[in-house]
Amino acid sequence: MKILIPLISLVLFSCNNASKEKSKVYNETDTHKEHQHNSDVIGIELNNGEKWKVDEAMLLHIRNMESDVFSFSKLKEKEYKTLAISLQSKIDLLTSNCTMKGKAHDELHKWLLPYIDLVKEFSESKDETTLNEQFQKIQTSFTTFNQYFQ
Repeated sequence: MKILIPLISLVLFSCNNASKEKSKVYNETDTHKEHQHNSDVIGIELNNGEKWKVDEAMLLHIRNMESDVFSFSKLKEKEYKTLAISLQSKIDLLTSNCTMKGKAHDELHKWLLPYIDLVKEFSESKDETTLNEQFQKIQTSFTTFNQYFQ
C-alpha cells in the first residue's frame, strides 16, 4: 500500500492539471480504491460506440508491453522477474510521457490503474502458480485494452 499511493500520484501528476492536482489525487485515489475491490467492474466506456484514440507516443509504450507479454507467453522457460521489470519500466515511460487530455485520458486511466496494480502484484508474486495466474490477468488486460482503445 505504501507504494500504491505514490505510484498513483506519479501517474496523475505526470498527466495534467497543475491547479487541481491535490484534490484530483485524493479523488482519483479514492475512486481507484473502490475499483480495486471489484476488479470485474471496469467501467470503461466507448466513445459513442467507437474505440478511444490513444496518442501515438503513449500507444507505442502500451504496444511494447503487449508485445513483451505476447512473446513471453510463447517461451518455454519463463523468467517472470525479467518480464515484471520490463513491464514496470515501460509503465514508467508511459506515465512520464502522458500527453492525453479529456475523456479519452480519463477512460485510459480506467484501464491503466488496474493494469499497474496487476503488474505490481505480478512482480511481488513468488510461487509459479500465482505468477501464472497474474500473467493470465495481464494478458486479459490487453484484450480489454484492445476492446476500448486504438
